[in-house]
Amino acid sequence: MAEISYRAADDCALHATVIGEGQALVLMHAGGPDHKSMLPLAERLADRCMVILPDLRGYGRSVCRDPACYTWAQYTEDVIGLLDHIGLPNAVLAGAGLGSTITLRTAAEYPGRVGAAVLIGVEDIEDDEAKDAEIRFLDAFAARVAADGIEAGWEPILADFPPVVGAMVRDAIPRSDPASVVAAAAIGHDRSFRSIGELARITVPTLIFPGTDPRHPTALAEEAAGTLPNGQLAMVPIGDDLQTAEDLARAVTPAIREFLRSLVRAGSRSSDWSSPGSARGDR
Repeated sequence: MAEISYRAADDCALHATVIGEGQALVLMHAGGPDHKSMLPLAERLADRCMVILPDLRGYGRSVCRDPACYTWAQYTEDVIGLLDHIGLPNAVLAGAGLGSTITLRTAAEYPGRVGAAVLIGVEDIEDDEAKDAEIRFLDAFAARVAADGIEAGWEPILADFPPVVGAMVRDAIPRSDPASVVAAAAIGHDRSFRSIGELARITVPTLIFPGTDPRHPTALAEEAAGTLPNGQLAMVPIGDDLQTAEDLARAVTPAIREFLRSLVRAGSRSSDWSSPGSARGDR
């Protein structure tokens, strides 16, 4: 296991952990947890992949306390900066929640850098009214965190998410910087996509695990699978039967492994997802 530190385009210090060797897979956590929430899944893929686990800006070790730095364009540039730092021309991108949106945005903006995509729960793509509601929701969350701490910020809302989300969030709280969590909520003021039709320009093979909560609706995952030219829906919903990060890893690993094998059989760009030898770390 190697640790990586690098500077983003805006000079923010960002961090990642690397495990395994082989095809490069960037595995991004959801909003709230940090990279450790994805470690059980990474360990199950490390026999065939070099899995890169970033602490996304605002979470874990990647402290960023400026709300102005939270845009989808910036998150996308953070991913490209990570690939450049390691020396990877492209990689498979995978993510849960926030990480799935970053995956989609990066695939849309930098198609040559993304060999394939895995989405574990697709975040809602809101109309104008729903977007206004999301802004109010995240602003209220940030206000609670600022006033009473991260746990108080999450307490009123975790019941609306699958148990695995609550477990991941609570595990990460001791490693989180409250001011960064407050700032990260500013992403609600930006817009990832204006309509699901925009996903049609993302042509890389994409595997989608449907969510089951209002923030990651099942119907959206199904519609996204039909809109993406090379999208496919995994028959493993992220629901209440999953209690821990280990449960999530056990549930999704078989489909992800088969998806990666299918890419190789199809002769896609997966042949280019190779490790540049070893991860360049600043240890």
